[in-house]
Amino acid sequence: MPADTRLLDEDQRALVGLVREFGSNELAPAVEGYESRGEDPRVLYAQLAELGLAGLPFPEDHGGGGQPYSNYLLLIEELAYHYLSFAIGVSVHTLCTFAVNEYGTEQQKKDVLTKLASGEWFGAYSLSESDSGSDAAALATKAERTEGAYILSGGKVFCTRGEEADVVLVMARTGGEGPKGISAFLVEKKTDGFSGLKKEEKMGWRSSPTWQLSLDEAQIRVDRRLGDEGQGFKIALASLDSGRLGIAACGTGLAQAALDATLEFTTEREQFGVPVAHNEGVQFMLADMSTQIEAGRRLYRHAAALRDAGEDYSLQAAQAKLFCTDAAMKVTTDAVQLHGGYGYITEYPAERFMRDAKGLQIVEGTNQIQRYVIGRRLTS
Repeated sequence: MPADTRLLDEDQRALVGLVREFGSNELAPAVEGYESRGEDPRVLYAQLAELGLAGLPFPEDHGGGGQPYSNYLLLIEELAYHYLSFAIGVSVHTLCTFAVNEYGTEQQKKDVLTKLASGEWFGAYSLSESDSGSDAAALATKAERTEGAYILSGGKVFCTRGEEADVVLVMARTGGEGPKGISAFLVEKKTDGFSGLKKEEKMGWRSSPTWQLSLDEAQIRVDRRLGDEGQGFKIALASLDSGRLGIAACGTGLAQAALDATLEFTTEREQFGVPVAHNEGVQFMLADMSTQIEAGRRLYRHAAALRDAGEDYSLQAAQAKLFCTDAAMKVTTDAVQLHGGYGYITEYPAERFMRDAKGLQIVEGTNQIQRYVIGRRLTS
C-alpha cells in the first residue's frame, strides 16, 4: 500500500504516477545489480534527467522544473521506495544545486546551475573532514588567495559521489578559526590537484559511492568561489536545512517499502494453518509501523509547506529528519523480525532495507545533532 495520493492535486498525482512507473520499470529491476557491484547508477540518473526530473525544484530558465519543494520531496520519497541509494544520490545532487541557485552569480548560474538542473552534470557536497564531523566549523582545509585564484589544500571525507561528480561544493578555510573563516568553492571534475583517495566500503548504500577526497594545491578560479568570503558556513547550513527534508523523505520511502514487503510476506506465509499476518501480535507490529510512517510523512510535508511559503523551517526540518530516520530504523528492524529467518538472508530485501536505514540516522547531521538543534531552538 504505497503512499496515499488522495489529497494531492492533479499535477502532484501525475508526478507520483510518473515516478512510480519509472521506479517499477527501471529502478527496482536494477537495484540488486548495482548494489552488488557497488556502482553508481549513472545510466539511471541520465534517464531521470530525460524525464525532466533532475532539477525539479529549480527555475525553468536555468534548466529546472520550476516546481515547489513539496513536489520535489514527493519525487524523493517515491525514488527511495524503489531504490534508496539512487534517491540519496539525487538528494545530494540537490544540496549542491540549491547552493548555486541561492548564492551563485548570474555567470555561475549560467555555467553551472543550468548543467546541474538539467541533469547534464551531477553534483556533490563536501563539508566533513576526518577531524571535523559534527563540529563542522572546525574544518582545516585551507584556501589561500592568489592573483585570480585560490589554492585549496587539505582532505575531505564522507563525500557522496565525490570524485565521480561533475562538480563538488567544497567548504574551505579562507580566514581565521570558526564559521566566519569558511568559504565555499565549486570544484569541477579533473581539476589539477583534486582527486579521490579512497572509495569507502559501507554497510549500506553500496551503489551510492562515498569518497575520501584530496586537495593538493588545487587551483580554483576566483569566479568559482560561491558567495562572499566568509559566507561558506552559512551556505553549508542553508543547504543542509533543505537537504534534511530530502533525507526525511528518503526515510519515509524506505520505511514504506519495508512495510509493504512485510505485509506481502506475512500475508502469503502460513504458520499453524493461518497467514502470519492474522496473528494479533504481528498485526500490532504492522499497525505501529504504518502509524510511524504516516506521522513522519506529515512532519516532512509540513516542513516543506513552510519552506514553500517562505517561512522559517529550520526547526521543522530537524524534527522531520530526526523522526523519519528513527522511524525508518525501527520499521526496517521490525521488518527483518517479521520475516523471521528469511529477513536475515539476501534473497529478500528486508536485510538491505535495515542496513540502508542506519545511514539515514547519521548523514546530514546525526540524529544526536538534530536533537541538539531542536533543543537549542526551543530554549533560546
